[in-house]
Amino acid sequence: MAVAALSPGQLLRPRADHVIAALDVGTSKVAALIAEVDADGQVKVKGAGVRACAGMRRGLVADMGRTEDAVRAAMQQAERAAGVEIERVLVAISAGGLASSVTSVEIDISGHRITAADMERLLAEGRDRIFEAIRDSGRSMLHAEPALFTVDGLEGVTDPVGFHANQLGVDIHVITAATPPCRNLDLAVRNAHLDVEAMLASGVAASAAVLTEEERELGVALVEIGAGVTTIAIHGGGVLAGLSSVQMAGADITADIASAFATRRAAAERLKTLYGAAQAVPRDNHDMVEIAPLDPEDGCDPRRVPRAELIAVIRDRLDLLFGEVAEALDHMGFRGPAGRQVVLTGGSADLRGIADFAAGALGRTVRIGRPRGLSGLPDSHMSVAHATLAGLVILGSRPGLDLARIPLGPTPRGFAPAEPQTWLGRLVSVLKRQT
Repeated sequence: MAVAALSPGQLLRPRADHVIAALDVGTSKVAALIAEVDADGQVKVKGAGVRACAGMRRGLVADMGRTEDAVRAAMQQAERAAGVEIERVLVAISAGGLASSVTSVEIDISGHRITAADMERLLAEGRDRIFEAIRDSGRSMLHAEPALFTVDGLEGVTDPVGFHANQLGVDIHVITAATPPCRNLDLAVRNAHLDVEAMLASGVAASAAVLTEEERELGVALVEIGAGVTTIAIHGGGVLAGLSSVQMAGADITADIASAFATRRAAAERLKTLYGAAQAVPRDNHDMVEIAPLDPEDGCDPRRVPRAELIAVIRDRLDLLFGEVAEALDHMGFRGPAGRQVVLTGGSADLRGIADFAAGALGRTVRIGRPRGLSGLPDSHMSVAHATLAGLVILGSRPGLDLARIPLGPTPRGFAPAEPQTWLGRLVSVLKRQT
C-alpha cells in the first residue's frame, strides 16, 4: 500500500513473479537493483543502475524534479540490464530522525496450551496498542517486529506455541520516522512512475547485507556512514535492539575540505576520494596534492599542499562524527561485553584507515562491512556504498513478520516514540540467564 497514505503496507515476501526491485535514494546518488529469486530461494541480481542525485539534502527531498529524474534514470538503467519493466520497488529511507522504541504486550492464557490463535490475538493487541500511540504525532511507522516473547515471565522464548501458560507476552520493536520526509520521498518515487511497495529504514537494510548471524547473536553495532546521514543499528540476541541517526556524514567531510582549502565542493570530493585517509603515514608529510582554485576563471594557479594537511582536516571531522556515534551507542545501552563489536559501512567507510580510526575513537573492535548474500552483483555494487541497496533486495527475498507491513486494522497517522529504553541490556541479561 502507499506510504504516502501511511498505511501499514504488506508482509515482505518474494513477489509472485519472483522479481525484486530496490531503490536507495541517497544524498549523493540514486542506486537501483533488480534481482530474481529462484525456486530454492537463491537471489540473483539481474540488473543495476546508478545516477548522481542533486535533489537530496541529508536524506531529505530538497528538489522534487531532480530527485524524480535521478530515480527514473537509475531504474531505467537497471531495467535495460535486466530486460524487465518494474512497477513496484522497495525504498530505503535514512532521514526523518529515525528512532526506535519498544511496545510490550501481555494477554491471559488461563493455563491452557498456547495456540496459533493466541499468538494472533497477542500480535493484534500489540498492533492496536501501537496504532493508538501513533495517532496525531507526526511520525510514521516503518517497522514493528515482534522480538522477545515471554511465557509466565520467562523471557527469550523463541516459539511459545505449545507451551502451557497463564500469561503470554511479547516485546515489539518499533522503528519510526517523521511523516513529511516519508511522504516526500514516496512522492518523488511515484512521480517517476514506480509504486512504493514498502519503505524500510536504511540501517535495517544495510544490516541484512553485511552482518553475520553470529554477530547479531553476540551483539554488534552497525554504523552506516552515508553522504548526509549516519545511521546506527544495534543488534543483540539475534534481533534488532535499537536504531538512531546522526545528522553528520561524508558530505560534511567534503564541505570541510572545500572550506579549509578554498576550493569547489566537486574538487573537494575528488580530493577526499583519491587522496583522503583517516590515518596519516610519514610519507604523507612529503606527498603533495593539487588544490584547484575556487573560481577556475580567476587566473589563479592550483596550489599544492602536503597530503598530511588534507588528512588533518578529515580527521577533525571524523573526531566529531565518532564522538556523536559514541554518544548514540551509549544512549542505546551498547556497552559491556556485548558492546564490543562495530561494523562500518556506507560510502564514507571506504576512506583509508577509517576502521583503525574508529576503533581508537570508540574503544571497540571495528571491521568494514561489504554486501554479501547476492549472486551476480556487479563489481561496481560490491562496495560499502551499496550495502543498503543490497540489503533491500535481501529483505525483499525473505518472508518476515512485520506488523507495519500487514494490512490489519485502521490506517495509522504517525507514531509517538516512547521514552528511550535500554532494551539491549534486557536482551543481554536474557542471554546470560540462558547460558
